[in-house]
Amino acid sequence: MQSYRFVESCLFLPSYLNRKKLVNYVAGKSILITGASSGIGEQLTYQLADIHCHLILVARRGEKLSKIKNDLAMKAAKVSIYQGDLRNEEEREALLSFLHELPNGLDIVVSNAGLSIRRSIFESLDRYHDFTRTVGINYFAPVHLLLSIIPLLQKNQGHIINISTVNVLLAPVPYFAAYQASKSAFDVWLRSVSPELKAKGIATTTLYLPLVKTPMIQPTKEYRYMPAMSANHVAKIICKTMYTKKKKYQPWWLIFGQIPSIFVRNFGNLSNKGGK
Repeated sequence: MQSYRFVESCLFLPSYLNRKKLVNYVAGKSILITGASSGIGEQLTYQLADIHCHLILVARRGEKLSKIKNDLAMKAAKVSIYQGDLRNEEEREALLSFLHELPNGLDIVVSNAGLSIRRSIFESLDRYHDFTRTVGINYFAPVHLLLSIIPLLQKNQGHIINISTVNVLLAPVPYFAAYQASKSAFDVWLRSVSPELKAKGIATTTLYLPLVKTPMIQPTKEYRYMPAMSANHVAKIICKTMYTKKKKYQPWWLIFGQIPSIFVRNFGNLSNKGGK
């Protein structure tokens, strides 16, 4: 596990993972992990590899998926890999056909695939595609997948685990319009349908994560020295939610950011009214 600096140790408190409970709960289950070729998805795969379960790994980079499968060849888990770009509807349909043919159905979905873009709106005026591709992977893709596999999850009393961001619970910030809007859209969608899913025996969990040290943040140089969680730490939290089915996870300090966000939003509205 990646070592933390002192400030990170204070911000990201350790989460105790009861391996016995995890093994007892996950054994025999089929688990879909999107965005599995690196970062959180990859670390989650390694956390579950010693359990007799079926891991279905989905990502764009087939060579990386093949390497992970080869690395886990002697482990207890059965590993199936599926290369596909979830922004592409035809490739999503092909994945769904594969999932519906699983002999034992599907038990857990970890919706982890995502895309983040940091760019000023004035640098985006001729980049509409930034918004379509971001909303495509962060919103349309998971909605499409879940609409199709909800019956599979209902049959197995399954579990949906959404990997989200603290940003959706805070006031919007500049430069992240595409990312925050798309992640917020899926967050609202899942919270809206979760009571209906719960009534049919399907649990939902959302992890509202701070910055995580994954390849996705590497292009943003401002993040290099900022406190960030390790992907392995997040993977353990995901594993814990599998047997606890806790509805959400968020850092202990997030509440201290949410309170100022309320004032920021209200102050912004008052400022706009005053300027008319």
